[in-house]
Amino acid sequence: MELWFTEKQTEDLGITCKVRKTLHVEKSKFQDIALIDTNQFGRMLVLDGTIQTTIRDEFVYHEMISHVPLFTHPNPRRVAVIGGGDGGTIREILKHKSVEEAFLVEIDEKVVELARRFLPEISVALDDSRAKVCIEDGIEFVKNHKNEFDVIIVDSTDPVGPAVGLFVKEFYQSIHDALKEDGIFVAQTESPFFNDELIKSVYRDVQSVFPVVKVYLCNVPTYPSGMWCFTMGSKKFDPIEVPENKIKDLDCKYYCKDIHKAAFALPPFVKKLVEQVL
Repeated sequence: MELWFTEKQTEDLGITCKVRKTLHVEKSKFQDIALIDTNQFGRMLVLDGTIQTTIRDEFVYHEMISHVPLFTHPNPRRVAVIGGGDGGTIREILKHKSVEEAFLVEIDEKVVELARRFLPEISVALDDSRAKVCIEDGIEFVKNHKNEFDVIIVDSTDPVGPAVGLFVKEFYQSIHDALKEDGIFVAQTESPFFNDELIKSVYRDVQSVFPVVKVYLCNVPTYPSGMWCFTMGSKKFDPIEVPENKIKDLDCKYYCKDIHKAAFALPPFVKKLVEQVL
């Protein structure tokens, strides 16, 4: 008998993967958690029925949410990740030698625990001495840390359940206050094909707080539509103006200096979303 997992990505669309083995299923205080091993994408983390990361394609998302802001900032030393309990973003952040401390702020300790157990390739850097794992609410964390971080990365789940508060203006203002005078933040902001209203709303809110706001793209096969976007808010530095010689080779699989520039070249339909806000 064949076993298949289906994520219902919209009311009319799903992605289906053949399952080799179910590794773990449980309900935490915050969400349903499943670890499954699929034929196509390998081991996969699923939260509330939604694919969060897979061994096969995780590098795209984790490299792009991390290296774009970290190479935009001239000297990132203190970084915080809100969400991202699998540890992939921390892994990429700690490739930067300038980083002295990287805080992982994850509300659900079970995600961290299970990532360590079932996704060691992704969570490997959580044992680095520079990584600080904080099991707490990211919203409260940024409120309680003023003027402390060079870069803040919001590596959140979709805007449902406990993540709803990570997509509102009040949270972006708290992030602004938690950043130093030349700080940068980036958040994952879903698919331009399916979440256009959310992208416009986030852009409008971030623009009301930060003087520099940019949207950039990457391709993640297991995420809805395959096209994924990030929104950056910066107090000072423009990611498009980063000199090419500043972007070093970190042996990435997706990110490089050419991708850094190209990611901000938006297709007309995505550019129009942003222009509607201006």
